[in-house]
Amino acid sequence: MPIKFKPSHKSFKKGEGTKIEHYYIKNTSTDELIEYINNDNGKPKVKQKCRNELVRRKVRLVKKPIVQE
Repeated sequence: MPIKFKPSHKSFKKGEGTKIEHYYIKNTSTDELIEYINNDNGKPKVKQKCRNELVRRKVRLVKKPIVQE
C-alpha cells in the first residue's frame, strides 16, 4: 500500500453517495512537503516520510543555521 501523508477523508454528498479522498505522499506537492518539514509542529515520523519522498524526487535539501539578532 502507498505511503500516506495524512489520514483519508470520507465525505457524503446527497445523490452522489460516499466518496473517499486519499492523501498519498506521492500526490502531494513538493512545496507542501518542504513546508511540513520546516514546520515546528510536524511529527518526526511524517517529517522523515517527507524527506524520503524528496530524495526519491531528487530534490536536495540544504540545512541553514538560524541567525538570531
